[in-house]
Amino acid sequence: MKARLPQGRGGGPGNMQSMLRQAQKMQEDMAALQEDLDSRQYEVAAGGGAVKIKINGKLEVSSVELDPDVVDPDDVETLQDILTAAMNEAIRKVNDTNSEEMGKITGSLNMGGLGMPGMF
Repeated sequence: MKARLPQGRGGGPGNMQSMLRQAQKMQEDMAALQEDLDSRQYEVAAGGGAVKIKINGKLEVSSVELDPDVVDPDDVETLQDILTAAMNEAIRKVNDTNSEEMGKITGSLNMGGLGMPGMF
């Protein structure tokens, strides 16, 4: 007994090839985007600009700049808190940007005709 696929839902080999081409293109687009995202540089300030962090898309910190006024030997806790806030904000900014940009590609999965519910 042969199983028959309903027409218009996966159909023939031409439709499968088209879906595979779309999936391959999306994979290539995602790889190119990931490379671009990894190379991006971000600068985040905290403590009213007292601390500036430079970070790349791979979450690697390239520099930390401190305003001399924030370096108080009698108040190390404040500096630690500002550094922590700056690092967390820098990581959040990279992650949010990466998610938003990747969503532009993966969000088009259903709209691109692949129609794979539950994938993304």
